[in-house]
Amino acid sequence: MTTSVLVPDVLRADVETLWNYHDMHHAVRPADVGIGLGSHDLGVATYTADLYLQGLFPLIVFTGANAPTTVSRFPRGEAVHYKAHAVERGVPEEAVLVESQATNTGENFTYTRALLAQHEITVTSAVLISRPYQQRRAYATCKKLWPEIEITCASLPLSLDDYVESIGDVDRVINMLVGDTQRITEYAKKGFAIEQPYPDEVRVAFERLVDAGYTSRLI
Repeated sequence: MTTSVLVPDVLRADVETLWNYHDMHHAVRPADVGIGLGSHDLGVATYTADLYLQGLFPLIVFTGANAPTTVSRFPRGEAVHYKAHAVERGVPEEAVLVESQATNTGENFTYTRALLAQHEITVTSAVLISRPYQQRRAYATCKKLWPEIEITCASLPLSLDDYVESIGDVDRVINMLVGDTQRITEYAKKGFAIEQPYPDEVRVAFERLVDAGYTSRLI
């Protein structure tokens, strides 16, 4: 495996197949709330703030505690740091709710829903803002746990190469792509998410990347 920030040519077709699969290709439309899903990627907070400032939703919920991969970068918790970043970009503090306990995608939605209920806020639609390769899993999980709301998925609009450069670690991105691809099928089997299409070209690309050694995010 390479340590550069470029996707190796021998892997590019398979990596792009997974990258395109996880993009839901939704057109972002106005909603009651924008939900920014915590992770190591501050671009989620950036794009959530940008969409708020464009008037796409009147309220933001940032959700996320910490994972082993984020605790050093966001020691106060992912959602707390996301809010601070959004406020720095011009979002009013009162427009942001913070859910700081969730440690997985299912909890992101369960706890966000409870937080909104606690504040007596009713929503019928949401924009889910996540890492690019988390869109499909976020969609499938939310539709399982919160099926009555209308969902649009969104991510900071970057190409694969630009995203890898922004993260600075191609191995990490490929491992995460492979891990999220596995979770699409495995989490549906476990009842954590609704089933999603799983085309043959996605399965083959996934298997080749596993064979190439990108296994650190497999469950």
